Amino acid sequence: LSSSSGLTHEAHRKDVEQVYLRCSEGSIEWMYPTGALIVNLRPNISPASYKHLTVCIKPFRDSAGANIYLEKTGELKLLVRDGDRSPSRVYCFGYDQGGLFVEATPQQDISRKITGFQYELMSKGIAADLHTASAPCRPCSDTEVLLAVCTSDFVIRGSIQNVTNEAEEQESIIHVGVNKLYRQKSKVFQLTGESGNWRGQIKTLLECGVKPGDGDFLFTGRMHFGEARLGCAPRFKDFQRMYKEAKDKGLNPCEIGPD
Repeated sequence: LSSSSGLTHEAHRKDVEQVYLRCSEGSIEWMYPTGALIVNLRPNISPASYKHLTVCIKPFRDSAGANIYLEKTGELKLLVRDGDRSPSRVYCFGYDQGGLFVEATPQQDISRKITGFQYELMSKGIAADLHTASAPCRPCSDTEVLLAVCTSDFVIRGSIQNVTNEAEEQESIIHVGVNKLYRQKSKVFQLTGESGNWRGQIKTLLECGVKPGDGDFLFTGRMHFGEARLGCAPRFKDFQRMYKEAKDKGLNPCEIGPD
């Protein structure tokens, strides 16, 4: 978390302050913004790897008081306009497309604003998994499923207990009952209640039209801004078939117990 305050710059409303961030994920909070901030993301990896990175930012729901631009060699491209209230909107760009320039907007009232956003740095391959613009709801091929099992942040066998649709955010929340937990990067799926059942929530796009149904699925996906995002999710019996076929041929990319 990087926090700054414009109160120290009241007499210098045109000041530009530079911020350097070394973490691959975190958040920026700029209280009472005046002037501008240049946000330099400098992860602790080889500079040669920068070109393979994607940057994603997610403004706080109540963020206000500044415009956020993508800046490269003095040219500004508006990313987030002050007052834009698009809930849960995520903005992504290639690391080599430029840096972040956050400029305070003139305020007519005396109320103090707070501008803030979360950020994540990830490989372009992972970012493409999360934002498949061409066909976000397309079923995964056998090869894609087997690879997802090896590389996903979470892999579980479970059933769909319920689906909650959030029209405003254009997302669906899948409430999952977990029968077997193979892997999870964060503790999204947890034991609940006296019955000792594992449960959790996975988000996906509303347009995919997910509905409650019978039977078990193999749920895979990525963690994105602290939320589980759905990747490949074949029916479990289909996963068992494709896993056995690949194992018999020695083509499965990693070992996982299908039962």
